[in-house]
Amino acid sequence: MLFYSLHETLLLAAAAIIVDWIVGDPRWPTHPVIWIGQFIARLERALRPEGRELSPASLKKRGMLLTITTVAAAGVMTYGIILAASWIHPWLGYAASAWLISTTLAVKGLKDAAMLVYRPLAGGDLIQARKYVGYIVSRDTSAMGGKEAARAAIETVAENTVDAFLSPLLFALIGAAPLAMLYRSANTLDSMVGYKNERYAHFGWASARFDDVLNYMPARLCGWLITLAAAVTPGLSGKRAFRAVRHFAHLHPSPNSGIPESAAAGALGIELGGRNVYFGVENERARLGWPLRPLEPYDIVRTVRLLYAVSLFCCAGVIAVWLWLI
Repeated sequence: MLFYSLHETLLLAAAAIIVDWIVGDPRWPTHPVIWIGQFIARLERALRPEGRELSPASLKKRGMLLTITTVAAAGVMTYGIILAASWIHPWLGYAASAWLISTTLAVKGLKDAAMLVYRPLAGGDLIQARKYVGYIVSRDTSAMGGKEAARAAIETVAENTVDAFLSPLLFALIGAAPLAMLYRSANTLDSMVGYKNERYAHFGWASARFDDVLNYMPARLCGWLITLAAAVTPGLSGKRAFRAVRHFAHLHPSPNSGIPESAAAGALGIELGGRNVYFGVENERARLGWPLRPLEPYDIVRTVRLLYAVSLFCCAGVIAVWLWLI
């Protein structure tokens, strides 16, 4: 059996954060998240064959099977890879663990994706900005104005401060790479089948609910961390971020996403939410934050700074605990 001590787990988590800062999220064919996505797509085709009508109850049961199979496979496969690497040499096991945890994080990847939207927006190229927004959101982008494109990028970075950093990090601290990868597989499931539309309302129900459960505590911790980050970042307001979470977060349809989005809106002094279009259907999201000034493209950069500040606090905290324990 393979077990890491608390000291080892803390060091692996800190190393993974640093690797993610430097390497980011390269789209290699061997990237575990790509494998997970391919596995989900194939299993979905097997569980709901084209042309076959299934009842809502049957779709829910098959969706539960999809969720259980995917997260179990991700955790077991990750454990097996680390076990094999450790059998060859303990240091190879450590390296494999740190790398696998880093693939569940996406701080640099989020920053890069957000900046792809920011640069053309700042240069007045709305067509390019819409193109890159379409890479990171599921909402329709064809009729987006500049403010809507910037808002989409800001909301994505804020929400994914939980999904793409804090949650996988916390699960890595509990169960190293296997549990972090289990979380990443659950989050990938939610992004692929967790939609409230006709196709996935029943089949994706289990994936969406499981993702909500896993993110429940990390999202609430993230609200505090964004508040702290805003308090020490020039031009932002930690006090307003805290007040915004209390005032607006519960208005969001997600039990978790409203917390980091409200905190970011309050910190920046802008309003998020509003009209979105998903698959041709208009949706009015709750307005989050106080519009103390107009939203502008540079708010994307400010939100990325909040993301990096949260990741820096976490890395420093992990290292501090390790130093305190030795």
